[in-house]
Amino acid sequence: MNPALWISKTGLDAQTKDIAVISNNLANASTIGFKKSRAVFEDLLYQNINQPGGRSAQDTALPSGLMLGTGTKVVATQKIHSQGDVLTTDNALDLSIQGDGFFEILMPDGTSAYSRNGQFTRDAEGNMVTSGAGYMLQPQITIPEDAQQVTISQDGEVSVSLAGQPEPAVVGQINTINFVNPTGLQPVGQNLYVESAVSGAPQEGIPGLEGFGMLQQGMLETSNVNTTEELVNLIESQRVYEMNSKVISAVDQMLSYINQQL
Repeated sequence: MNPALWISKTGLDAQTKDIAVISNNLANASTIGFKKSRAVFEDLLYQNINQPGGRSAQDTALPSGLMLGTGTKVVATQKIHSQGDVLTTDNALDLSIQGDGFFEILMPDGTSAYSRNGQFTRDAEGNMVTSGAGYMLQPQITIPEDAQQVTISQDGEVSVSLAGQPEPAVVGQINTINFVNPTGLQPVGQNLYVESAVSGAPQEGIPGLEGFGMLQQGMLETSNVNTTEELVNLIESQRVYEMNSKVISAVDQMLSYINQQL
């Protein structure tokens, strides 16, 4: 069997995965807090026919070897945690993080997940929860039912204005979470990530201090997907896919010729 067929097959498989990654980026171009991914490629093992430096005669060595590659594969999808653009909403419970950090979210099983999506609302008890599934923000923030205005400072202090009280009342503190390696976080959907063995332990801190990003009230961080860039990547992946297909067609024609002429 001609090895070029199998090498080109690995190219087709790899480009299919790359197009899937690009498609997911484009599908989430309007998802608040979404971070784009990129496929990471590696070449496969080589067949060493002549080793570089091997003896070609008594006093001479081969200046280069003869090594045939066996193709490529996608070994990882890497999240790019660059800052997205800011969308102004003027909603008091909409928050964006300007800089590094994640919101901590309490999951139904009692574990923590982490998100850059700052679309929060109140549940029946007045707790700040995610707008989608209603998961509770950590640390727990409860907004009184009679609160007339909610103010969240850049360092995460939450205060409310109550009827008959001239001074605002502080009801809680929103902290953010940092990781040594945020790229190592595992995405689980619903704009959430969970800790993994390579992300490092979560480090909690006050927004705006010691490397933690500041909070911006009434704003949301949009997806960091650049649609123009993704479309260019899609065209490039499509062309590489087509070239691998042409190699398969060329090898098939060569084998057909041999079968017919010999």
